[in-house]
Amino acid sequence: MEKRVVFGHPVLPYLLVAPQIAVTLIFFIWPASQALFQSVLRQDPFGLRTEFIWFENFIELFTTPAYMDSIKVTVVFSFSVAILALTVALYLAVQADRVIRGGMAYKTLLIWPYAVAPAVAAVLWLFMFSPTLGIITYTLEVLGYDWNHKLNGTEAMMLVVVASSWRQISYNFLFFLAGMFAIPKSLIEASAIDGAGPAKRFWTIVFPLLMPTTFFLLVMNMIYAFFDTFGVIHMISEGGPAGATMIMVYKVYEDGFRALDLGGSSAQSVVLMAIVIALTVVQFRYIERKVEY
Repeated sequence: MEKRVVFGHPVLPYLLVAPQIAVTLIFFIWPASQALFQSVLRQDPFGLRTEFIWFENFIELFTTPAYMDSIKVTVVFSFSVAILALTVALYLAVQADRVIRGGMAYKTLLIWPYAVAPAVAAVLWLFMFSPTLGIITYTLEVLGYDWNHKLNGTEAMMLVVVASSWRQISYNFLFFLAGMFAIPKSLIEASAIDGAGPAKRFWTIVFPLLMPTTFFLLVMNMIYAFFDTFGVIHMISEGGPAGATMIMVYKVYEDGFRALDLGGSSAQSVVLMAIVIALTVVQFRYIERKVEY
């Protein structure tokens, strides 16, 4: 017999979902519609004159080398963050699952970095890698390597990737650890009795059963790299040097708030939103088919 929730008043269900609908309308639907509208306009910096120009902003975007470079940088950055954060988190989750004494304290310490805001995380790594005061920079200098991410684009990219991944590792760790707790211990014990070593048990039992969790985290990490890493880029490199870390979300800010190109910035927001939606759809429609549930 199917159980269904019955409300005493027909208006009550709508009242319960009204706050979430209001939040969605105010913070997503309304800004997205404004971005769509402004993307087909050309405005002066003071908003005194507006011209309807159809798709000229989009045509200009894809014919501008700087914007095409930002797309390439975003692809490299997002995949690097996702792969690094997922790999380290999975390794830590596997090790945490084996800890017997002090396991709760170990797991709690691994979760703490997620409570740190992206901008604060960026400042922490910036202090450690500061060309003049950083302790890691000093150590590298003793070893004979001159680190300066303000002048070297590759080093700047490495630093923002590490700073962005460090905070996200805790988020991934939680889900991987929960996924490992859901795996029946009888399967692990049976494979151990059959003579399978730790590595073989992981690749033949644990990792395939973690595929749904891994797929979900892959989507979430890609979205995180596209949007939530603005604070890291802003605090560490501001898109430099020479655009080496100018990801798409930071270029929206750069062109909109500094260059005061409101139409072009809105067009970039629309493109970014379309890319993330398309990426999510592709992942769920095609990559999910290879996920073992």
